[in-house]
Amino acid sequence: MKRAIALARMGLGLASPNPSVGCVIVRRGKIVGQGWHEYSRMDHAEVRALQAAGLKSRGATAYVTLEPCSHQGRTPPCTDKLIQAGIRRVVVGRIDPNPRVSGKGIAILRAAGLLVDSGLMHKECSALIEPFARHITSGNPLVVSKVGMSLDGRIGTHQGDSRWITSPKGREFGQTLRLQADAILVGIGTILADDPELTYRGKQKKARPLLRVVLDSKLRAPVNARIFSAPGEGPVLVFCAAKASQARRKRLEKRGAEVVMAPQNVNGLDLKFILNELGKRNVLSVLVEGGSEVHWSFLEAGLVDKFYSIIAPLVIGGRRAVVSVGGKGYRTISEALRFKIGKQYFAGPDLILESYPVYSRSILSPWLLPETLPCVAPGSAHSSGRK
Repeated sequence: MKRAIALARMGLGLASPNPSVGCVIVRRGKIVGQGWHEYSRMDHAEVRALQAAGLKSRGATAYVTLEPCSHQGRTPPCTDKLIQAGIRRVVVGRIDPNPRVSGKGIAILRAAGLLVDSGLMHKECSALIEPFARHITSGNPLVVSKVGMSLDGRIGTHQGDSRWITSPKGREFGQTLRLQADAILVGIGTILADDPELTYRGKQKKARPLLRVVLDSKLRAPVNARIFSAPGEGPVLVFCAAKASQARRKRLEKRGAEVVMAPQNVNGLDLKFILNELGKRNVLSVLVEGGSEVHWSFLEAGLVDKFYSIIAPLVIGGRRAVVSVGGKGYRTISEALRFKIGKQYFAGPDLILESYPVYSRSILSPWLLPETLPCVAPGSAHSSGRK
């Protein structure tokens, strides 16, 4: 299963909008076939592993990180392929989180006489499909926020200088997050202050170009901003208010951007509407990179599933320095938003904290009890989200 998980990780950035899945086929203690899923190649991990194993699949054991699909999508059901190949036993790392499907693949395999065990390295297998699970159970993307900050929680000096707070290794980790995301989101303040391209610049191959999302209620984005100068790096989606200038909208559309009007509430653009719109576009995860007001808006609205703090070992200081999370803030400590740390590790000299807010609906949230996880128990009769 460890090998299957390593294979599945090779599909990160390549499998979306499907989940990342790995499969290893073992016969008489030796690996005879292995595979992982890439969306463009269509074949699921199980099929690629069976193709590699050939006739050696008969009587073998298949280790797969996610429950095999049991429905006709872009390809035939993997359950049928495993049965036809003569697989004797299937070891599943994690049940499919799709509430309409969960357990059905396992039930079909068992009905055909195969031995099926599930739950081996469940947490590690769950981590592979965290975005997929959030999307398939809610229709909305997994919201991952990321902030590179100083020890005192600043993301810029009082004069607005913010390059570079984190180290090259810390920034490399940021590219890893972009690899795994389908969309990246910032506010208009970031566009005006930093003029970023918001592109993926990592070393690993990424199949889906990042959907670059800008929250710009008044359409203040300059037409010569760098984000509009790299059309080949991914589409640009700008959300604005209904009262935004039509002339500005037309200018941005001529630059290749898609402009969508979003409803407003007392706090600005309706973020739930925006996430719902991204979900309709098969965005499994969105990386929120700021700025500080945008981070506050998502946190206050209870929409962040996972928060990464990349903390550089330096102090900026100053009452007017830019804080990592702005907004009005909470009035009392008792009202403050609580988090639990999932992981902590270093990227060069920078400390990375992976944390989950109390309201997170990620399948990895340490706040969730087993009975509240967005999945269904094995054996339930419900069709897979895999295509």
